[in-house]
Amino acid sequence: MRTEHGGGVPESTAFAQTLSALKEDGSSILLVGRTSSQAHKGACRRLMGDDGDEPRQRLYVYTLDNESCGHGPDAATVGSTKLVSQVTEDGTSSSPAVGPDVDETIVRPELLSTLGTEVIDAIDDLAEDDPTPGELRLCFDSVTPLLREHKSQNVFRLLHMVTSRIRQEQGMGHFHLPLDRDSDYVRLLEPLFDAVVEVRRDEETETLEQRWHLRDRDADSGWIPL
Repeated sequence: MRTEHGGGVPESTAFAQTLSALKEDGSSILLVGRTSSQAHKGACRRLMGDDGDEPRQRLYVYTLDNESCGHGPDAATVGSTKLVSQVTEDGTSSSPAVGPDVDETIVRPELLSTLGTEVIDAIDDLAEDDPTPGELRLCFDSVTPLLREHKSQNVFRLLHMVTSRIRQEQGMGHFHLPLDRDSDYVRLLEPLFDAVVEVRRDEETETLEQRWHLRDRDADSGWIPL
């Protein structure tokens, strides 16, 4: 399957129409792949709209995960940025270093319900500016420690709440889960998402690649440049 000029998504009409609808109607994407934090970071930048000039309302949710992509907010972006971060027992935040103008909320890692409440409150705050379709962007980095520390059904419930709220605002959310595509956890959470996107670093060509799986169309893009 060919790619669009610019190498972002497949060029087929079906994919183009579906991806356009995801932006206009609101969507949530599960970003998977075990082998490359660099690929996760590159995909994150694209999905957060960091390479464009359009205003964005951005929300980053950071959990205590050593395998996170580590992509932090760019202070130069236009719009508002909020962070919800877990904190260790000694008070160390899970988020990358941020400037003083970024609003950050700290949550204890054992408080899953509080994490959900704070994320929803942050979405509500950003939505007060009445964002246009696709303007509100969320990065959840990552789901892995939640699955490690909490019952899977409780994590499923939390993500269902967050993904539903993002769609209500016609926003675009993506959730990092650095596991293989056929992982049991990926299969468990997949029904919550409009698409599952695999990312990897091709060892032969040393290029970053992505493969889109669209849930409603039961189709995938094949591996294309990220």
